[in-house]
Amino acid sequence: MRPLHCFAATAALLCAPAFAFNACPGWDDPLPEGQSRYELFASPYTHHWSHDPEHRPVFALALNRQLPDDRFCGLSLFRNSFGQPSGYLYAGKRWNDLIDGWPQVYAQVSAGVIYGYVGQYKNKVPANVGGFSPAIVPAIGYRLSDKAGLEVQILGTAALMFGFTWRY
Repeated sequence: MRPLHCFAATAALLCAPAFAFNACPGWDDPLPEGQSRYELFASPYTHHWSHDPEHRPVFALALNRQLPDDRFCGLSLFRNSFGQPSGYLYAGKRWNDLIDGWPQVYAQVSAGVIYGYVGQYKNKVPANVGGFSPAIVPAIGYRLSDKAGLEVQILGTAALMFGFTWRY
């Protein structure tokens, strides 16, 4: 791992308690009976809208902490479209039961900070300062069961990320 990546990872871990306190009120509040506290997201595939010969496969793994009122906070570690190790620290909100007769369908949005688009790829994300860039990621999901689900995340004008969720 390069020194700058080590610094970013360390800074993210050190700032996590402050992030949780400020951006994630209710971090330690109880959830409704039977609701899982954590949700894991794994993405094996991302579809880019346009072909770029420099694109590499994108893999992502995220951990969300579920909060009251269908809110969540989390951290995603991923390899970006250009093969660089990256991270996304975020807070979000989920809306369940969107479609009558389809209670399994939900929508959500997260907002936070991405780190990882550096060097020659620093201009591939907007407002990038030193590898850090703001991000908003909307998603649509389908609950297969109380524990498992499928989710599609919309990555701006660049791509769709397909993944699986598991609550525990």
